[in-house]
Amino acid sequence: MSPTTQVSAADLVTALLRDDLRGQTAYGAPQLDVAVRLNTNENSYDVPPDVVAAITAAVADVAVHLNRYPDRELVSVRKALAHYLTGQTGVPLTVDQLWAANGSNEVLQHLVQAFGGAGRTALGFTPAYSMHPNIARTMGTTWVDGTRGAPSGTFDLTAESAAEQVRAYQPHLVFLCSPNNPTGTALDLDVVQAVLDAAPRSLVVVDEAYAEFARPGTPSAVSLLADHPLLVVTRTMSKAFALAGARLGYLAGAPELLDALRLVRLPYHLSDPTQAVALAALAHDASLLRTVEAIKAQRDRIVAELGALGYPPVPSDANFVLFGGLVDAPATWQTLLEHGVLVRDVGLAGYLRVTAGTPAETDAFLAAVADLPDSHRRPTPADPSPTGSPPLPQEPHP
Repeated sequence: MSPTTQVSAADLVTALLRDDLRGQTAYGAPQLDVAVRLNTNENSYDVPPDVVAAITAAVADVAVHLNRYPDRELVSVRKALAHYLTGQTGVPLTVDQLWAANGSNEVLQHLVQAFGGAGRTALGFTPAYSMHPNIARTMGTTWVDGTRGAPSGTFDLTAESAAEQVRAYQPHLVFLCSPNNPTGTALDLDVVQAVLDAAPRSLVVVDEAYAEFARPGTPSAVSLLADHPLLVVTRTMSKAFALAGARLGYLAGAPELLDALRLVRLPYHLSDPTQAVALAALAHDASLLRTVEAIKAQRDRIVAELGALGYPPVPSDANFVLFGGLVDAPATWQTLLEHGVLVRDVGLAGYLRVTAGTPAETDAFLAAVADLPDSHRRPTPADPSPTGSPPLPQEPHP
């Protein structure tokens, strides 16, 4: 009899699993069949017909040669990305400064593979994108949860606070988000500059996945690249480009840094169909990005109307809104779901996050919120207490 015969498969796998992964929970958001899905910050608008036609033709062209490996250096895609990002930011960029992979998560993974690992530390400022610590930990990198400074109702990160934490922990990697997920708040460049000054030999990653949705005047950290070889700015085509299903993320950084990423990327990591989709989309960027202003209008509408309903929102530069004032966020999430509206519980006590979608989706969401019983809303000092007792205290920010 085999010595493993009496041992369950789960026990065998657990025994062999890395110690630091035992008990961890996989990343995931509910994928439920409901009328209004506003929980994963997808672009609610379908890909326009002219772009669908261009993508279909481009994939058909490369399909004939799928017996061959794709361009390992994805030169055409990187050239197109450099052209787009130069136009979007006003900062001249070349093909040697652009890198791409299967979604921004793989880009981030390449960075941690190259510059993290055993005995190394990564610092982020929570609440922020949950995949940053997830990727760091799975790559054997020690994660440090920094904070976003004194509570202000906006989850702002100040230059002084960020620099102080960087000096205290001396991490090998620092993660910043602008706009930040899940709060939607953008960073002033003085915060990025303060971190760069405090960590001159650390890799500083500025995640700008939602940059196209930022309000006018919001700066991009791309403007700081020329003077900082250990700064990288990551972006994605999943959000503003409405291509979440295509999986194309990218970064801008120094050519020398890209050489380091070649050491850890898998061979031929970006397929020919993916490269074809990206090229077709970038050639039709104006058509794809036409929905950005419409989404921003719905975001601003959500901010205004949630505040009027007594659920204070955090000012947002992204395509989503974090809102608070909730007595029990999971209970409110469930009630909204029963109204056919799926939003995101990001694990912040008293807060939920909603994606800005189409006008009809916004109508449905706001109607569901307006229909919430008063018991869901945390009384404010201006509200009379239903029992005559003092109002409940506000939930402190983490």
